[in-house]
Amino acid sequence: MLLRSTLIYAPAILLTRVSALLLLVIATRLIDQTEYGLFTLVVTTGEMTDIAVTNWLRIALLRLGGKGEISRGSVMIAGRLLLGTTTLALGISVIAAMAVVPERWNEFAIAVCAYLVAGAVSRFALTVLQMQQRHSAYSTLEFLRAVLQLALPIAAIIVFPNSFLGMSLGSSLGVLLAGVVASAMAFGHLVAGPPRFTAREFAVIGVPLVIMALVGFGLNSAERLILKLYHDAGAVAIFAAAYALARQPIDMVANAINMGGFPEVVSRFDSEGPAAAGEFLTGLMALMFRLCLPVAALLVALSADITGLALPADYHDQTARLFPVIAFSVLCANLTSFVYGSVVHAHKRQWLLIIANAIGSVAAIALSMILIPTMAEFGAALALAGGSVSALIACFIISERLTPVPVPWHDIGLSLVISTSTGLAAWLVTWILGDAHSVVRLFAGGAIGGLVFLALNARFHREATTRIVTRVLARIRG
Repeated sequence: MLLRSTLIYAPAILLTRVSALLLLVIATRLIDQTEYGLFTLVVTTGEMTDIAVTNWLRIALLRLGGKGEISRGSVMIAGRLLLGTTTLALGISVIAAMAVVPERWNEFAIAVCAYLVAGAVSRFALTVLQMQQRHSAYSTLEFLRAVLQLALPIAAIIVFPNSFLGMSLGSSLGVLLAGVVASAMAFGHLVAGPPRFTAREFAVIGVPLVIMALVGFGLNSAERLILKLYHDAGAVAIFAAAYALARQPIDMVANAINMGGFPEVVSRFDSEGPAAAGEFLTGLMALMFRLCLPVAALLVALSADITGLALPADYHDQTARLFPVIAFSVLCANLTSFVYGSVVHAHKRQWLLIIANAIGSVAAIALSMILIPTMAEFGAALALAGGSVSALIACFIISERLTPVPVPWHDIGLSLVISTSTGLAAWLVTWILGDAHSVVRLFAGGAIGGLVFLALNARFHREATTRIVTRVLARIRG
């Protein structure tokens, strides 16, 4: 079931991630480092605030609102709370703009406010679609968002050359248009009826998540803002480009697993008890290692060729060396959120996550202040890794006291063997090709690494491989 839900949501997540990577490749060639750095700061500030504004809403709705037929009463309560938190966030974003980019705070504030409004509309509608179990509609709308978020920012750059504001507004417009369409589709299928929860029950889950997001600022965003403080927007651009390239492929896989996994975890917890939820999370952890570790290994092995192909020459010297540290950080963050964090959500004790996030934030901010002044982008990557590991350890200790999740050591060991072999095969191919063009090296290394990954998975996970092949063949024939 978990693998099936992962495959259902993977195309939607893949499209949005590919769109983001394509925008990175194109935008870094159309605008200078300073403007691209300011654009990434908009996204950073917007994401940080958006987590407090709408991400909690998704978790609370999925935890309390049920699935299948969703009542208008439930959506109305959630919508009113979303309106309040979004309004508050808009005010905060203006103050943040004055602190982050004082020299151009008015443009920055406009960009962040547009980001927040568009994100609130889109995420709310997509969450309702997910609750309604309308997977095809969800994937279609994510495809629409991916296309618009690629086309409209590029069009904006052409109309308003070398402007982070135009690019940011184009991206937000794409999200908003897709969100409006999603809203029409989702809210048209609501059923009449009272809410399944009260505003108080919703707030009991939501408020700790908002606080968690605020204290998690250091873990999620501080390194970029501190980079801007000690260096300039160009340094932020280099770090953000490396972060996007190293993060997106891993996040794509992990999010695809979690999209179907989280609702199933809370469902099993409610219907079968904590032990069943813990057993399910063990399988989720095993699948995450099985799929994410080889992706990370390929990213590290091919980092020089990825940056050589994706980014302009003035980014090359700095970004490739950041890949291993960032990939490690992303793996830790996904394990924290999607495995051990899910235990806390299932127990409805979200306030405990505030502790884990606070520990990670303190570590990340402290390391950033120590390392970034002298080590710049590499110091930011090390600070991110230190914060991610600290949060993982804290969340593991907390979740183990609630519901232990057996660690699938055997699966992790196999995943390490497979990922190491995958990375070594890819690196060896690029080494043999020597001075060949980056496209050739990347294609050959990725292809051979991918074949090694598939062959070893077929060898060690025969039953799962057989099921997938059987389904694929059946669809082709049908």
